[in-house]
This record gives sequence, C-alpha cells and structure tokens, in this order.
Amino acid sequence: MVKPTVSLPRTHYKWRLLIAYDGTRYAGWQFQVSPPTIQCIIEKALVQITKLEREDLHFVGASRTDGGVHAWGQVAHFITPFNYDSLETVHAALNGLLPSDISVREISAAMPEFHARFSAKSKVYYYKIYNDSIMDPFQRHYAYHSVYKLNTAAMREAAKYFIGKHDFSAFVNASRNNRVPDPVKTIFRFDVNEMGALLQLEVEGSGFLYRQVRNMVALLLQIGREAIPPDVVPKILATQDRKELAKYALSAPPHGLYLVAVKYNEEHLLLPLGCPATSFGRHRSVRKCKLPFY
Repeated sequence: MVKPTVSLPRTHYKWRLLIAYDGTRYAGWQFQVSPPTIQCIIEKALVQITKLEREDLHFVGASRTDGGVHAWGQVAHFITPFNYDSLETVHAALNGLLPSDISVREISAAMPEFHARFSAKSKVYYYKIYNDSIMDPFQRHYAYHSVYKLNTAAMREAAKYFIGKHDFSAFVNASRNNRVPDPVKTIFRFDVNEMGALLQLEVEGSGFLYRQVRNMVALLLQIGREAIPPDVVPKILATQDRKELAKYALSAPPHGLYLVAVKYNEEHLLLPLGCPATSFGRHRSVRKCKLPFY
C-alpha cells in the first residue's frame, strides 16, 4: 500500500496523469464494466492504491476515445483528500497494477483549477494508413490497410480545406448520449506525411466532435483513391448535413487512430506550492554483480 501523508492545509489534492494505451482489446475510454474500458481499468487500480471509492476519485479523461482507438498522450486527473510526499512510489504501484497495454507515463500534482477535459486548448490526433498491396502483419492492429494507391497530393490539397473555423455538423456521428456539442471547431493544421508505405495524417484542433476525425479521414481516403475531387470538402462542410458525407464515405476504422497529445496553456500546468515532484518513472539498477544466465 502507498502511504499518503497530509502536509498541506487543503481539503483535496488534484493529480494529473499522462497515459498511453493500446486500445485494441478495449471498448474505448469511457467507464463501463463489461466489456472493459481504459477508464474502468485505471480506476480499479487507483481505488486499490488510494483506498477511496470510485466516486470520490472524480477521475476524468481529456478525450473519450472509441473502442480500438490508441493513445500516446491521453491526459486525466483524479482527486484525493490527502497529499503525497513522493509520486514515484504511487507511479510504480499504479503501473504495477495495470495490464501491459496501458501505461501511465507521468504523474504530477495539478492546480485546483486544472481540468483534464475543459482546460484543454487543443488536441492532436494521428491516423495511420498502410498503403501497399500487401499488409505488414505487425501493423494490422495499428494502421488501416489501403490496397489502392493513394494520391497524396490530392489528399494534401483536400486537407487544407479543413483548416480554419468551421461548422463540422456534416462530419459528426450521432452521439451515444444526449449531449448537443457545439459543432463549430477550429482546425489548426492537417498534415499528410509519407513514411515509406506508411501514410500518417496529423490533425490538430480546438476540439473534435464524435467520430469527426475518422469521418474526415474517410473522405480523404476517397479523394486519395481519386473517386472524388478535393474541392468536395468545402461543399460538404457547407451543407452541415451528415447525410451528405454519407453519399461519399463511411467512417474510417478505429484502429488507425491515435490520440497523440492534449495541449494546455502554461498556467494550467503550473505545480501547486508544497507539492511533490513530478514522476516520470524510475529505472531499476543492479547494485552488485549477479550470476550469469548460463
């Protein structure tokens, strides 16, 4: 058990996690017990370490990724009624309880005002496409396989139409809950990078609607196949109608998508006074010679 200490005159303490995961065998981020989700698995580990009830942790992620979607830079926070002297022990204990396809990369103290989701100023997603006649078996869970030779110049031209402030109603799927999010989002960049047979689409925006990235990628795939011209993008955007996009493309599959980074203003990343140092994990070392393996 990780022993907490109370050293600051506060009623609660907030902790920020930087998380990476392989989403292949999970039903997304958002909490549900069966089939298991990333949030559910991490919360179970936090409950075991902190000895708090799940509801008391107030565990929140920056992005509610779908089933099969991966992450390198998911951010989350949780709350405890106590402080810690050191976060290295907590960090080691947490990763020790998590399965090998989920890792907490960093743990740090957070200001009371910080919120993993609402404080975010932008998010960065990558979508990976393996563009070759034969699929690399080592990429099968981590990149979409396109057997059609894609016209990357046309895809780059089309991607530029997404940049800027737009109403993305035509690129949102019906949500699984009754939320009605603001459909107006700002795309800061949308790059199409070639790395041999691997094509990496990189998009950064102020926020994204449900399945927006996968829907944009699906349209770019059709444009890359030269089935439709690049200038179809602004025409579909102007309709603000999801049915219009459905005439050209369905959502790209989830396994090629990665949440790479969530960005915040500097003031949101300040450390509170009297907090323990940020933990980036610790290496083990051998202090004396041991017997060889043979």
